[in-house]
Amino acid sequence: MGRDNLTDDCWVNRTDRLYGLVEELRAASPRPRSARRLAERFEVSVRTIERDIAALQQTGLAIWAEPGRTGGYVIDAAATLGPAGYTLDEALTVLIGLGALRHSPFRHAAQTAARKMLAVIPDEDAARASALASRVHFLEREDEPVVPAAFAEALASDRVVRLRYQDGSGEESDRDVEPLGSISREGQWYLVAWCRLRQGVRAFRADRMLSIEVTDERPPRRTVRSEDLAIQYGRLRSVVDE
Repeated sequence: MGRDNLTDDCWVNRTDRLYGLVEELRAASPRPRSARRLAERFEVSVRTIERDIAALQQTGLAIWAEPGRTGGYVIDAAATLGPAGYTLDEALTVLIGLGALRHSPFRHAAQTAARKMLAVIPDEDAARASALASRVHFLEREDEPVVPAAFAEALASDRVVRLRYQDGSGEESDRDVEPLGSISREGQWYLVAWCRLRQGVRAFRADRMLSIEVTDERPPRRTVRSEDLAIQYGRLRSVVDE
């Protein structure tokens, strides 16, 4: 039996070992820990340690290798591994939810979030969740609009945003807007903002944004009410509503 097969006997599961590796490296920081020493500490193979370190790096943790006889792995002492206590059903649900954002302004963050989650849950659960998620499909239009990646930056920036915008009649205009939120409806994403040109709250459709520039100007604090938007269909629900 290879040493890799001893992992679950010596440590409850891979998630526990990943957390243990982070704490071991943090305790040693700024001194390096060699893969061989870590392998002895966690009673697994050097190859397993190298795979675990690669998985931790994929989550965005600042871990780097120092070369040489006295080298090894070093971590930023302030680094921590976030909670990963997902059940299989929860992991599957997260993958489905993130997969639904493929054409959204948050698609890049959704992809990295999915990789991070799979990197820190047990291998068996990660493989099972991925296999189950592959059975879930979205029926999309052939001309599904792709939202500009800068849309997410505009929403989160807390800055005035300069848009080159084309309205429904094809007329183009330059708008300085103050982002207040966003709305998704039937595959379309809208940036809700105070429009300085119109002096009122407007919803700008993402696929009509010809360019997006985040400026350095901080806008005054404003609030938006659903009645300001003149929404004709359905009701607004925040993603954090129960």
